[in-house]
Amino acid sequence: MMKDCLQFLIEPAKKLKIRLKETRKRVRHEKKEPLVESQLFIMELARELNKVCQRSHILSHIWTCEDSWPASVCRDFIVEWAAVIEKRVQQPRLIQTECHYEKTEKRDWKGHLLCMLESGGEYEMAPHKRVIMDWAQDLKSGLEASIWPGEPVLMMLDDLEFQWKRGRLPSLLPAMELIMLALLNAHSPEKEDVTKQWLVRKQRTQRIDAARYIPHSVWNWICDAAEDVTLDPDTANADLLISDDGKRMRCGVERREVPRYARRFDGWRCAVARGGYSSGRHYWEVEVGDRDWRLGVAKAWASRKGYRTLNADTGYLTLRLERGSELKALTVPATPLAQGPGPRKVGVYLDYEQGQLSFYDAERRAHVYTYNERFTEELYPVFGTVEAVRDLAIRPAAARGPCLCPGPCLWN
Repeated sequence: MMKDCLQFLIEPAKKLKIRLKETRKRVRHEKKEPLVESQLFIMELARELNKVCQRSHILSHIWTCEDSWPASVCRDFIVEWAAVIEKRVQQPRLIQTECHYEKTEKRDWKGHLLCMLESGGEYEMAPHKRVIMDWAQDLKSGLEASIWPGEPVLMMLDDLEFQWKRGRLPSLLPAMELIMLALLNAHSPEKEDVTKQWLVRKQRTQRIDAARYIPHSVWNWICDAAEDVTLDPDTANADLLISDDGKRMRCGVERREVPRYARRFDGWRCAVARGGYSSGRHYWEVEVGDRDWRLGVAKAWASRKGYRTLNADTGYLTLRLERGSELKALTVPATPLAQGPGPRKVGVYLDYEQGQLSFYDAERRAHVYTYNERFTEELYPVFGTVEAVRDLAIRPAAARGPCLCPGPCLWN
């Protein structure tokens, strides 16, 4: 009875709630800046690829504008993938380095400059867009109007979508790139795992702002290369204490009396592993301290004497935490990576044939930095610390088990 009496209040309240929700949605939509041509092109491309790639519902977030990329990112994507398509599909080269206008429309230099400024860099994108859309149309009109990307790709797409919804990915750019790779490889006579191609590509372009998160299927593949790395006490600085099992080191209170070997560090508080690598894939994890530490590899010819700077020019490819808060890659010049507390557990991954040495925050399963170069000599894992209280510890290879989640990982 009471419910019937209050019904005249309940119904208007419901309608008011709906109107308020619609108003908030309209205000949010009206506050958005209008999309430029490259952003609209990415939306249209996502729609077209969605029609070709089976179960690619993840792209719907892009072409419905739930996920929109900055205009500069869209332009970089278009230029980069137009070049990839031309190389892979061997289309006639359509991309020119100069901007061509219709001959019927004569422009003076002021008009040309005004066009450039108003378009925000869009004036020269037409040839690149044409290459991509011609390729997409060829896929749609081919013998197979729909392409199955494979179970590994679909699992990875589900993982990326899940992490994007959680806010761990700033955009679905990594998913779009994975689909592009899958479609490009669909008719390739050499069937390669495109998820691994995706990893190599992302680490080579250093676009870490778009792909810090490593999907769990790719992460498991990295961890499959786990090695039991042990420290070589004959290379350790005299200030360092090395555990009997060669897995831990820290700075001692007093300097030790040690034999003077040519391979021993006598300046920096560092040590290298017992064995080096000249081929294959290798992965090791290290628990680091809160103060200064150094991790990476040293080339066979790199000097270990004195306090000469240990950077890429002197044969050391390393990451270093300085003053407990400044993480940097010791390139020349150094590359700042993050301010604040560094990772507590660092994964180091060497792919010798691909010429990549990558570093990860192993707890967050996030990419930090990759050195890209052609390796020609033996590489030795190198470790450095100034901690006198907490050990720098190399984890056993079996300590990191693979992720067992059947779909997107729920624990990271």
